[in-house]
Amino acid sequence: MISWPCMLKLDGDDELIYLDSERDFISECRELLLCDDDHVIDSVGYRYLIESSSGELALIKTDQILVASYVSNLIRAHEFKKSTLCLTKIHFLTVSDAIKSLSY
Repeated sequence: MISWPCMLKLDGDDELIYLDSERDFISECRELLLCDDDHVIDSVGYRYLIESSSGELALIKTDQILVASYVSNLIRAHEFKKSTLCLTKIHFLTVSDAIKSLSY
């Protein structure tokens, strides 16, 4: 079962989208043109592929578990694009803490 909150990672884009719930996921993704490499990362670090069938969105769990250092690097790239934080100060001990930082 997916652990909310999550973050949406679109292929080829450093921007990350914070998803507090499944409702947020559906709202954010409903209008997007999704590609096969777009994915969601949950608070535990599980990676989910996004499947769209007949207008319905579903999250398909993969065997890949991402570690906090990898997710921290994604957030560094995201913040670099925004140019609002000192990147050397971005470090998280858990994936959950990293994802929650996107909500601020």
